[in-house]
Amino acid sequence: MQPRNMSMSGVVDLAAVKAAQEAKAKAEQARAQAAREGGAGAVSPADLVIDVSEATFERDVLQRSAEVPVVIDFWAEWCQPCKQLGPVLERLAVEYDGRLLLAKVDVDANQLLMQQFGIQGIPAVFAVVAGQALPLFQGAAGEAQIRQTLDQLVQVAEQRFGLTGLTVDPDAEPGGRAASQTPQAPAGPYDALLNAAAQALDAGDLGGAVQAYKNVLADDPAHPEAKLGLAQAELLQRVQGADPQRVRKEAAEKPADVQAQIAAADLDLVGGHVEDAFGRLIEAVRSTAGEDRDAARLRLLELFEVVGAEDPRVTAARRALARALF
Repeated sequence: MQPRNMSMSGVVDLAAVKAAQEAKAKAEQARAQAAREGGAGAVSPADLVIDVSEATFERDVLQRSAEVPVVIDFWAEWCQPCKQLGPVLERLAVEYDGRLLLAKVDVDANQLLMQQFGIQGIPAVFAVVAGQALPLFQGAAGEAQIRQTLDQLVQVAEQRFGLTGLTVDPDAEPGGRAASQTPQAPAGPYDALLNAAAQALDAGDLGGAVQAYKNVLADDPAHPEAKLGLAQAELLQRVQGADPQRVRKEAAEKPADVQAQIAAADLDLVGGHVEDAFGRLIEAVRSTAGEDRDAARLRLLELFEVVGAEDPRVTAARRALARALF
């Protein structure tokens, strides 16, 4: 098991789009298999908080994450902040009523898991969604911050992976069913095209992925997954084969060259330097006019699509763009 250090923001590196598409495909396969093996069932509130070990991690976290986001609480008996955080997480797990599952890992008894997740201190809280590991926060946190983080996690799990969670029945026997879920909707009309895009990414065929996403958008211009996938695939296509050193050298030596700044902004974003990418293009918009200004503005809007409208950095950059334009 190799956890991925992915952020919740939607920022991508050269492998993140492929990883996300693979995770979604595995989640869909797991849900279909569960449906064939008996369909939906209910869990008791007590089943929403589980103890996990290295021996059960594959079954209780990775496999379960194909139907519900799994929050992992890394703790130890001697850790006082853990004793404060743990009960809050347990209470919230029940309160979220099946939209997430809490897995508790005692790091003293599971050193390998601690190492695999790269944990330097506890308490540390991660999530796994469709097999993808997401760092949430480390150290003690207030309940309001925890709720905000969990709300975002649930939203990402539902919107990007279609994970609607577990059905909770207060009268169900604890441990009666290990992996239940609500019935899933029939396959959507664009699943074949979206799967084709995922397969193209898997094969390194960025052009094929771009075309597959465009085929979806030709019929449904507002399709959110296709819009995000197209923006990400086109970004990866633009930076593929680029010489980062040369691109950055040209951008530094030619601050008035808008195309040089655009190329550098693409590299900034792929490298996770979101504010740098946005700031570079906002400055280009502020300092240019005509076609150059339009080119910088349009590329900035494309990068907003990659990161996601809900990201606070996008919100701040939109305000800065408005000031630069007007």
